[in-house]
Amino acid sequence: MLFSLNNLPYWIFLGMGILLFFFMIISGGGGEDFDIDADVDVDADVDADSNHELGFGQFLGWAGIGKAPLILLLATDLSLWGLLGWMLNVWIGGVSNNIGSFIGSIILFGSLIISLLLGGLIAQPIGKIFAEFGEDVSSDRLIGCIGIVTSAYIPTQNQGRIGQVDVLDAKRNLLTISAVLPDWVTVAPQRGERVLIIEHQAQIYVVIAKDSHDEEYWLTNSSRRD
Repeated sequence: MLFSLNNLPYWIFLGMGILLFFFMIISGGGGEDFDIDADVDVDADVDADSNHELGFGQFLGWAGIGKAPLILLLATDLSLWGLLGWMLNVWIGGVSNNIGSFIGSIILFGSLIISLLLGGLIAQPIGKIFAEFGEDVSSDRLIGCIGIVTSAYIPTQNQGRIGQVDVLDAKRNLLTISAVLPDWVTVAPQRGERVLIIEHQAQIYVVIAKDSHDEEYWLTNSSRRD
């Protein structure tokens, strides 16, 4: 049963997943297939006009879409699908000594759903590991990058709070950073809006609203200092 032809699809899925992981390693992260955009924010508490939109957005969030590089998510899902499907095939085949087409279909789609849900959880920490080992350790590399606000809003420095921003670095690895606004800003970016990273302080990044009066003010004063 271990090397039965019934297991061939799962060996193929597992092999494809391993090949994608290998490709990510030799390409230094492989995050170029992922792009942050406010229009594809799939946070579970996203506003939706209908139950259908809300349910679809929740499923995408559970599956990890928008929260990890796409190629990494695909590699994880395929590897899990192959491994789980193969294990279920071997176990059920050993118990019943026969797997019909109906049971085989249940195993195929059941292992797919489990893999999508587990893959979304596993791909995020793996992505952070790839980002840590595949990039320059200098935190200044994010200065000038554009991110998307993922917290409710970004507070100013004098509030004693921090917000969160998803940002792609120069090699397009997805990072989640803690962020605050400088005290002089006039615009407070909300969830889903774009921000520009202008400074790094200890473990916190200073950001301003992208394409705003604050950005013009900062650019003007930066050029004068230079």
